[in-house]
Amino acid sequence: MISLTDTQKIGTNLTGFGEFFLFFGMILIFDKALLAIGNVLFVAGLAFVIGLERTFRFFFQKHKVKATGFFLSGELIVLIGWPLIGMVLEIYVFLLFRDFSPVVVGFIRRVLVLGYLLNLPGISSLVVKVGGTRVALEA
Repeated sequence: MISLTDTQKIGTNLTGFGEFFLFFGMILIFDKALLAIGNVLFVAGLAFVIGLERTFRFFFQKHKVKATGFFLSGELIVLIGWPLIGMVLEIYVFLLFRDFSPVVVGFIRRVLVLGYLLNLPGISSLVVKVGGTRVALEA
């Protein structure tokens, strides 16, 4: 398993809460308050996990300018109060940041409980499609 610093633990929790609020906000028919809180927590958590400098470098690379523009525009539109349009832009960003998916899946696989869940038979095939490589369970 992976050992995390205290800052990374805080970031993991913030990212998890952000994802929870985003998911719950979408279930409640795009509640703008929950989606705004989820967006802020998600980005703050990402900055805590990988650091401010690496977060800045990740978003502001030359070949990711289009995706970063859509992501920041989507977040701004959600914060302004048009959650449906903002979330559509943010979902489009996942298609543009497709190369980041294997990094996320690799990190999640090293977390204790989530790694076990991702290696379950039904979920593992889906994770292989999203994340790229397959990691066998270690006995």
